[in-house]
Amino acid sequence: MQGIIAKGSEHGSVRTAMPPIRRSVTPNNNSPFLPSGEFPLQTTLANAISCRGIALHSGLEVNLTLSPAAENTGIRFQRTDCTGSLPFPALYDRIIDTRLSTVVASPEDPTVRVATIEHLMAALHALAIDNVLVSVDGPELPVLDGSSEAFAFLIKCAGVTTLDAPRKIIEIMRPVRVEYPNGAFAELCPSRQGLSLAVSIDFDAEAIGHQQYAMILDEKHFLNEISCCRTFVCKKDIEALQQIGLARGGSLENAIVVDGAEILNPAGLKVTDEFVRHKILDAVGDLYCSGHRLQAKFVGHKSGHEINNQLLRAVFADQANWRFVGTATIQRSRQARRARVAA
Repeated sequence: MQGIIAKGSEHGSVRTAMPPIRRSVTPNNNSPFLPSGEFPLQTTLANAISCRGIALHSGLEVNLTLSPAAENTGIRFQRTDCTGSLPFPALYDRIIDTRLSTVVASPEDPTVRVATIEHLMAALHALAIDNVLVSVDGPELPVLDGSSEAFAFLIKCAGVTTLDAPRKIIEIMRPVRVEYPNGAFAELCPSRQGLSLAVSIDFDAEAIGHQQYAMILDEKHFLNEISCCRTFVCKKDIEALQQIGLARGGSLENAIVVDGAEILNPAGLKVTDEFVRHKILDAVGDLYCSGHRLQAKFVGHKSGHEINNQLLRAVFADQANWRFVGTATIQRSRQARRARVAA
């Protein structure tokens, strides 16, 4: 995990073991996950934390800082190398490119953009971080090892604190599906609680082939099953990708490279179905561009960044597709907490 630096906390050195997440809380609450009848509180980081690394597609070395943010800020990005650039939200309708990564842009100036946000977004989603400012001095986030594991490490080192505002959760009210002519599809369906994901893939490369995986999204499952799974590419596609300005920072250190039936990485795979697990990781990140956590079931076949984004656009194109969970209950929950403090 080279290049990880904690600012404003005791975690100033690189660690090889994932530290337990540190959660500090406001005096009138014991946890960001409150007792039955109350809604969970929003969270942010307890401290700022930074890292540097190579960007996967541009090949540039970039510096990244994650900083605490106030309630209802959401996930916002800022390009510190662009003079006068203001933070802008990581929302589905601000995604301007989905060729092998998710690229978000400022609504004021679409040339101010940040690419390859999905692995960080997945870690923020899974570790339940609602508000954070993501500052980067280049057009793309560092890829680190090609998974979400290093980003989860950063979040855990920074720690988490709760804020005095209920978390908003989007409930999917009816099935919404996007299909492509090649058989690919992505779908969100109603769920009684939380977010579950089921993804299947089919690749011609023998080393990948057909794989499927399903999980319920929570911190434990994500860290144990998904976070370490890396992005991947077929060797035959690398030259073409580099000719259009992609994969210039790719290497065997930050991506799985497949050549037919062979895995070219000397250490091989971390798990036999690492490919489909990484596709779930991507979906976890892309779905967080809804702006909030989802109460839904996600099903995808041959899905990727483009169809994930089109799915969110389809959901929010019709108000009948979704609602915020228990808005009135949220207000009563906040009033009850304030009454306890006053007492």
